[in-house]
Amino acid sequence: MTTTPERVLVLGLDSVPPELLFDRFRPMMPNLERLLARCQWGTLKACDPPITVPSWAVMFTGMDPGTLGIYGFRHRRPRTYWDTYSPSPQMLPHPPVWEVLTRLGKRCAVIGMPPGYPAPKINGVYISDFLTPEKAKDWVHPASLAPEVLAVAGGYEFDVTFRADDRDRIGAELFAMTRKRWAVARHFWQKEPWDFFALHEIGPDRLHHTFWKYFDTAHPRYENHPVFAKLVDDYYRLLDEEIGKLLAMVPDDVTIMVLSDHGSQGMDGCFCINEWLISKGYLTLKTPPTKRGTAIEKYPIDWSKTVAWGAGGYYARIFFNVKGREPEGIVPAAEIPTLTEKLGRELAEVRRPDGQPLKPDVKIPSKTYRQVRGDAPDLMIYFGDLRWRSAGTIGYGGLFLEENDTGPDDSVHSFDGVFAVRTPGATAARHLEPKVGIDIGPTILKRMGVEPAANVQGKPIPELL
Repeated sequence: MTTTPERVLVLGLDSVPPELLFDRFRPMMPNLERLLARCQWGTLKACDPPITVPSWAVMFTGMDPGTLGIYGFRHRRPRTYWDTYSPSPQMLPHPPVWEVLTRLGKRCAVIGMPPGYPAPKINGVYISDFLTPEKAKDWVHPASLAPEVLAVAGGYEFDVTFRADDRDRIGAELFAMTRKRWAVARHFWQKEPWDFFALHEIGPDRLHHTFWKYFDTAHPRYENHPVFAKLVDDYYRLLDEEIGKLLAMVPDDVTIMVLSDHGSQGMDGCFCINEWLISKGYLTLKTPPTKRGTAIEKYPIDWSKTVAWGAGGYYARIFFNVKGREPEGIVPAAEIPTLTEKLGRELAEVRRPDGQPLKPDVKIPSKTYRQVRGDAPDLMIYFGDLRWRSAGTIGYGGLFLEENDTGPDDSVHSFDGVFAVRTPGATAARHLEPKVGIDIGPTILKRMGVEPAANVQGKPIPELL
């Protein structure tokens, strides 16, 4: 167990599952291999839901999504049907690691960790994340560092436009974005002996969404495409190269953590949640849809006859049209438990195109989290162990789609991410049983000689102390 404060470096690789990092691509990643030879490593279980936002926030605060009030990339504003917003670091009710350390006067550098826009003020440097809008001005703290970041990177890139058909363009931009981000990381790492330094790389997530079906022969739409298959290999080689360049600058007295927020897996297809709600009489349109792929919020709904509606994404968010809560609510709040049970029972009867059950996993936020803050959906529903996305659009005349309704997509998320931790003086590797992401933040603080607050839900991982 550590007895003196340490410096900590976190390398966050978004959406990387253990079967890719520790197995498939490990032989082509010599720098990672050398690191793992001195690491305690294994599977890191993601939170509910296993999505980039809120997963990283859960990790670095040690609090669950309900307590943080973050349930995904989009939240519906109260007393509206369609007014949505994206979470920001300023809405976190509990401090992440870098805020705790800032209060203690420790120096921190954080690059791209979501939710990260607008860039929060910390004792050091913060560069915002992939949710940064175009032409944003408040993407780095201190703001005076913007010209320096841009000069080092040759123009900094927060994300690439994916879920599109021009995969050659996506691949080229993906490589360029990743090189720029790690160049910036190396630049700032050398500027001073940071107490805490964290880098988030969104690239693996975009790679998987765009190219998964070209390297996974078990994918339902697998394509033998040598160029794109090689691109995937080359991207993992690039990651390893960038990891190696940074680690070459890191002294042995720094604790190094390689983490992912969740895993990835091939996407089987989409379940059209609003089409199903319409078919069961929960959702009533004023006239039948005439265009395939119509956004539900752009279609006239008869709220006087609508009990529930849904939103798409990695899971289905279900909202009941509650009397006194929604503008035209009709459902008494007391009836929600009965409706929930009925809806879940009927979803369990749904069969996929191959005749197998859809296997809905219905989660009620109040029963999933210690508390429910912010604007949670009434129900969160996973389909087929997350291999089936939820499609919120309508106009298909059926319940299932082979592709994502928001654009070409090869992968979805899974609960199994990764952790690999090299502590000072470690000379051997050790494979550990799975750990949970919520314990990462408290573990970091403990290694740095800081006692986590008593109300933090996560606990320091004993094997990593």
